Amino acid sequence: MPTRTARTAWNGTLEQGGGQVELTSSGVATFDVSFPKRAADNADGTTSPEELIAAAHSSCFAMQLSALIAEAGGTPQSLEVKADVSLGPDTPGFKLTGILLTVRGEVEGLDADGFAKAAQAAKESCPVSKALTGVEITLDAALES
Repeated sequence: MPTRTARTAWNGTLEQGGGQVELTSSGVATFDVSFPKRAADNADGTTSPEELIAAAHSSCFAMQLSALIAEAGGTPQSLEVKADVSLGPDTPGFKLTGILLTVRGEVEGLDADGFAKAAQAAKESCPVSKALTGVEITLDAALES
């Protein structure tokens, strides 16, 4: 399996500095990062480690869930996955305080219970969930009617 790479160039102090994170392996984007905007309610055009973790987690979970639905005999028509990653104070500094995975799915061949079981198994087995075992991860999973 390949190794993927991102690179961050940072200038200045935490409070006044800023940087850019580059998705090096794919080359698809470079994003501005700033601690004051990371800690603010409005990101104002910058990303943060928490948003990048949310992107990684939601996409990893969606892939794992689609595989587990198929293993359970279902066919995923569509999955909408959102990851909310929270940052809070710690001593010293900060820590991730929780992750909420919300998934809504249209699935053929599985009932609500089967979908919930597949979603729980995906939460526990996707590689990003495994990497984030030090953070409480909660799940809200439901089929769309």
